[in-house]
Amino acid sequence: MNLLGQPGRTLNRIIAFNLLVVAVATLAYMHAGWSFVDASYMVLLTVYTVGYGEVHPIDTSYLHTITILTMIFGCTGTILLTGALVQFLTISQLQQIFGGKRMQTEIDKLRDHVIIVGFGRIGLMLAKELKTAGRKFVILEVDEHRAEAVRELGHLCMVGDGTSEETLKSAGIERARTLACVLPDDAANVFITLSARSLNPAIEIIARGEVPSTENKLKQAGADKVVLPAHIGAERIAEMILYPQTSRFLRSSIEMQELDHSLHGLGLEMEVVVVPHDSAADGITVETVERRANGQFFVVQINRRDGDAVTAPAPATKLFGGDGMVIIGRSGSAARALFEAEAQAGEG
Repeated sequence: MNLLGQPGRTLNRIIAFNLLVVAVATLAYMHAGWSFVDASYMVLLTVYTVGYGEVHPIDTSYLHTITILTMIFGCTGTILLTGALVQFLTISQLQQIFGGKRMQTEIDKLRDHVIIVGFGRIGLMLAKELKTAGRKFVILEVDEHRAEAVRELGHLCMVGDGTSEETLKSAGIERARTLACVLPDDAANVFITLSARSLNPAIEIIARGEVPSTENKLKQAGADKVVLPAHIGAERIAEMILYPQTSRFLRSSIEMQELDHSLHGLGLEMEVVVVPHDSAADGITVETVERRANGQFFVVQINRRDGDAVTAPAPATKLFGGDGMVIIGRSGSAARALFEAEAQAGEG
């Protein structure tokens, strides 16, 4: 941006100079009794050295002087404008060429990095967190204007379609540790997951899904983890409605936010999972839940449906339908899956 800045300012000044010359010369001819149309036409003919002839006879010293000054300053301004435009366009092209090569060189040096496909709202938040954590990453974005905004934030960004294997290779898919596919297009995410898995069987793939039915397709395509933003948002809202005090406790205090951030750094989450009513899970103990979870999570608090809270519950503490479990684990989806299985078993 520094290379382009000076020619850009120069170009603006020259354009202003030319406009000033045209305006002053037009007013000078109008002062001699010419109409605005005749005066402006005469000035443009003179400035651009077309020379079709005078609109009115130049037969006074005043008109001679104005015409000569218009030729000198107008032609000089036109020459300067032409040179500035050439310089501006040339530097723009050079910046794109060398800037692209420099960026590709930096990407080629990356190892064990993260590739983010798509820079929407989720991509922006993800890049911010990775940068804070000091992780190396590169962003793939198909839109040139959005990619430019990404670079202005100081992130490595390639302009390209993530569904293209060549683009993924240019981003270093063979050397990357993780691929985060966060496009709002389920079909594209499935295709990118398939391509990435074939190019690097060992890479960890985290994919975004818009609808629940896409989760299985993404996992079959090779995704290790699937995130459903709408589903997560609905769970958060339900958590706030059902257990507002616990929600504020978990999300609002600075201490809990710091704890939550630390847990994320360890790959863990803290959240509230509701025990379903009228299921086989109704009446089971904390010990039973944790044993069936096979270490996926553990229970740190129980919020009774009547408003009471049981902190650090004993293994023999029973859970009932409508209770909220505050759990710490790899994902609350494991707890929900467990309860769904219990519910199905109860129906059976």
